[in-house]
Amino acid sequence: MLSSARRRLAALAATAALASAATVPAAHADAPAPAPNLATNPGFEIPTLPLADWGSVPGWHCAPGEGALTAAARTGTAALAITPAAGDSTGQCTQTLAVRPNTAYTYRAWVHGSYAFLGATGTGHDVAPAWTASTGDGWQRLSTGFTTGPATTSVQLYVHGWYGQGPIAVDDVSVTGDRPAPAPATWNVPTDDKVVFLTVDDGWTRTPEAAQLIADRALPVTVFPLPMPEGFEPDYFRRVTAAPGSSIQDHGVSHRDLTTLSPAEQQAEICDARDAVTARYGTVPTVFRPPYFAFDDDTLRAAANCGMAYVLTATADFTSGAANVYHGGPLQPGDVIIMHFTDTLADDLRRALDAAGQAGLRPAALGDHLR
Repeated sequence: MLSSARRRLAALAATAALASAATVPAAHADAPAPAPNLATNPGFEIPTLPLADWGSVPGWHCAPGEGALTAAARTGTAALAITPAAGDSTGQCTQTLAVRPNTAYTYRAWVHGSYAFLGATGTGHDVAPAWTASTGDGWQRLSTGFTTGPATTSVQLYVHGWYGQGPIAVDDVSVTGDRPAPAPATWNVPTDDKVVFLTVDDGWTRTPEAAQLIADRALPVTVFPLPMPEGFEPDYFRRVTAAPGSSIQDHGVSHRDLTTLSPAEQQAEICDARDAVTARYGTVPTVFRPPYFAFDDDTLRAAANCGMAYVLTATADFTSGAANVYHGGPLQPGDVIIMHFTDTLADDLRRALDAAGQAGLRPAALGDHLR
């Protein structure tokens, strides 16, 4: 799933256009804009893709068999159905959301059924859940609020039923408050240090030769695997990122062009891939690489809502025998080199290292410079 150099260059030109675009004044300056809803897949309208690592409900994480989409919705075509699977389970479903420190947020959702609970953890302060013993025959809106602590940058939202009780339905979730600033986009890392950065995408072909080369030279690499190939062989990605300064970051779930998706779908793509990495490796990605280098303003906002500090493309492509330096000439300090997990990765790495050496540069840890 590789893009052409022409498409990447067009995407990079779009990066520059986004950076220089002027703010368009609101059509009705006197009318306050509605507060943005920060929740991921708040109306449960995003269809589930046939990908094992997407989960049963995009953007939400429920215990197996306890959360699913249902057509019995309050609005739209779908809602979340939560069914506690055993007497010792509440059927809790959660999602992680990036927030600002020292900021007030309101969390609301419509629920249907008996003993529905709504709340948040990790806020920096104790938060009492909102709950209802029964909504009768209709829907009831639950609402709770929290103020984040001085060091809080993410919270976990939850909704659940109760032990030994029947199913509940949830729809039209909203989280309002001051959202994080859009994630900045960059194709390189401005630095005077004589360094370059090695990055590898996707993960479909995993060769022992590439893993051995990375280990033998203790190369700091930043990898952006997709959740599905990552799930096929998670230990492989542990091995290739064992050198100090290496990390596993976010590449979305399905490798679709995000600019063709709605803002809600973009956020689900980024947040769910983040959660897959976090669950498997215990580390939380903070850098997002958009597939095909394609992104727009919605991508930058969605990335920030998923806790991404940067949206990163690249300045050079050494995939499958290529040696394309997008700015022309030899590699320069701060260049980001993209490669892919293909059967030529070991050779691609050698060529990238040779090109860096000829320019008087050495590979360095991305996380030490991209701050």
